[in-house]
Amino acid sequence: EGATVVLEGGDARVPRVLRELDGAALAHIAAHGTFRADSPLFSSLRMADGPLIVHDFERLDRSPYRIILPCCDTARFASVGADELLGLVTALLPLGTAGVVACTAPVNDAAVVPLMLALHKGLDAGLSLAEALRDARAALPGDAVHQATGWAFSAFGAA
Repeated sequence: EGATVVLEGGDARVPRVLRELDGAALAHIAAHGTFRADSPLFSSLRMADGPLIVHDFERLDRSPYRIILPCCDTARFASVGADELLGLVTALLPLGTAGVVACTAPVNDAAVVPLMLALHKGLDAGLSLAEALRDARAALPGDAVHQATGWAFSAFGAA
């Protein structure tokens, strides 16, 4: 297992982020997310030098195995045709990402912190993304902001 790489500020530029994402066992991208209902595959995560879009993930040799996206609207979808939903999550899974935790709505940044800390604690204990998310929700303070934040997240895939 590789060492943890943290990219902050100006280091979180699209080319560098893509290099670190390529083949990662676990990626956690804390950034602002933007959903494009008019063109879901151009939904993006804001990096220091501009947007990281779905098409950027397609350029990777190997998509990250698991991805955590505590970014607003990363789990939103738009219907395309009669039977297809498109968005960031639905684009990542066919690329080889086995599991994604993403957010369906704008969330309170401060309330996300205890959720993410508890989520990683569960992953460190060997839980799947869904199990770790379940336990992280249960560990949150009982106030409305923390509870709503916990329920804004969903786990997708099998990892």
